[in-house]
Amino acid sequence: MTLDARVLSGWFAENARDLPWRAPGCTAWAVLVSEIMLQQTPVARVEPAWHEWMARWPKPSDLAAATPADVLRAWGKLGYPRRALRLREAATAIAERHDDVVPSDVDTLLALPGIGAYTARAVAAFAYRKRCPVVDTNVRRVIARAVHGAGDAGPASTTRDLADADALLPADDELAARMSAALMELGQTVCTARAPRCADCPVYDQCAWQKAGKPAYAGPAKPVQKFAGTDRQVRGRLLDVLRDTSTPVPKASLDLVWSDAAQRDRCLDSLLADGLVEQTADGLFALPGEH
Repeated sequence: MTLDARVLSGWFAENARDLPWRAPGCTAWAVLVSEIMLQQTPVARVEPAWHEWMARWPKPSDLAAATPADVLRAWGKLGYPRRALRLREAATAIAERHDDVVPSDVDTLLALPGIGAYTARAVAAFAYRKRCPVVDTNVRRVIARAVHGAGDAGPASTTRDLADADALLPADDELAARMSAALMELGQTVCTARAPRCADCPVYDQCAWQKAGKPAYAGPAKPVQKFAGTDRQVRGRLLDVLRDTSTPVPKASLDLVWSDAAQRDRCLDSLLADGLVEQTADGLFALPGEH
């Protein structure tokens, strides 16, 4: 089973969300920043932060020159703040090794700090318009349904998932890049997990799932991510205290954010280990480099 790349490309041209990192002339750096921000974070939260970052740090060298504390403050509540520091490390490497230009080659991108396989492929496809399979949860779902006739994709397999996507892409770089974007958009906006809008699908007549009568997914249940009460929530509250001040604070100020002392201290220790918080010689706490 194959999907018509030109049909998907045409649908994408007419129906894609108007996102700033898709605008003509958007730099590869701007695309890279968007991809890092979008990891496990909704578009609605990313878009205003992305605009602020690109206005403040339009080139990798601009971000590289910023202090870690400024970067963490600008990251705000996007979540997983280690991404912010890793992005700054990648910016430094791009500025120093690649003349301030984000590389276009997947292997070279992978050599940058904090850049994983998905992000490297996304930059190659979406910024440089290369034929490069890009697989996320949305793409996996579309392929599972349209190609394999399954209700969902089941457990991820990097080798299988990339092979599935690669088999669908046409040889032409530009058309393949548009198809990669279209598959992702289709899964995000039409072929959704809980309420797919099959009547609006551009490949409905090619879809193996609808031809099979839309069988329910019978595979392993996906774990549901919770947030309330987790270490992630506690870490975020501790960082909030430090983002709201420009001077180091005593531990007593941090102790106020969470009643469970054992969990709170564990989270503070993890923030120190991750380099997101530093302790001063006199026992106060601050964002990195801010003391």
